[in-house]
Amino acid sequence: MGFGDLFRWKKKEENFDPLRDLTLSRLKAGYLLDYDMKTWEVRAYNKYEWDGEYTEEWELKSGSETMFLEKEEDDGDADWSLSWKVSISKIDKSVAERIARDEDPPDEIVFEGEKYFMSESGAGYFLKGGTGLGEGFISWEYEDESGEKLLTIHQWGDNDFELSRGIYAEEYQFTNILPGGESR
Repeated sequence: MGFGDLFRWKKKEENFDPLRDLTLSRLKAGYLLDYDMKTWEVRAYNKYEWDGEYTEEWELKSGSETMFLEKEEDDGDADWSLSWKVSISKIDKSVAERIARDEDPPDEIVFEGEKYFMSESGAGYFLKGGTGLGEGFISWEYEDESGEKLLTIHQWGDNDFELSRGIYAEEYQFTNILPGGESR
């Protein structure tokens, strides 16, 4: 390492502001945070691009459990949600068949005995690591009758489907954000 590299590293370290940089919106791979009485590690950061607008996603891991924290900006306000991947077989197999046939799923889906209603749909690009050209997909989002639970179907290609269940979250539910691992 030359002297120029040493001084660049020192400058980068001096610019770290723990009051400003340790927020939910600024999570990086390796950061740690607490949610629901567990400590989670940020394993990855990704973006979804929707016609020039972006949704940010952080993959969080605690033990053998993995969840995804998503942030969507709407008129300057951040909307947060958490989701967990589940087997697509948890919904009626006719849903995937209907998408293949009609290019759209039904407006209503039953999941674990509860009805979910389509709230939005769209096509976009998944940007692994938050950069690059991205992989195209189609997404359908559903909410339960209370508007508190989410169900999302992603279609990747002709016959590759993913299902996620989720909930809305609030920023205050996440505490003790600390840099760690890869972020140091």
